[in-house]
Amino acid sequence: MLAAVGWFGIRALNTQSSRAPYIPDDAKPPEGVRIKVEVFNGTKIKGLARRATLFLRDHGFDVVGSGTNTEQRAATVVYDRSGHPDWAARVGRAMDAPVVTQRDSSRYLDVTVVLGANWRPPPLPFHP
Repeated sequence: MLAAVGWFGIRALNTQSSRAPYIPDDAKPPEGVRIKVEVFNGTKIKGLARRATLFLRDHGFDVVGSGTNTEQRAATVVYDRSGHPDWAARVGRAMDAPVVTQRDSSRYLDVTVVLGANWRPPPLPFHP
């Protein structure tokens, strides 16, 4: 009996800790809109672009590419590439980062995120 109670208690903790952190509705894409995003790691932390990709995809953004930036960044920046400032602002709110308008129609995407050392990914879920 005690073992069953302990298992359910641990299971409840794992369920709570594996949830993605809450972000407001205005930090997600509008219903029926596909916001195409690319993510670049501007730090020395390996795998940060992948973690940001998973985070953004979990919140409804369409991450179409990721990689490593050549220059190191202290702060994360979101770039509006398609001239949709509302879409870039939504990504900026999700990443807690400022938005800079820098249109570039040759990229065929809406937003570029360059991660800086200040961005912390949400904790990974614990699966025993």
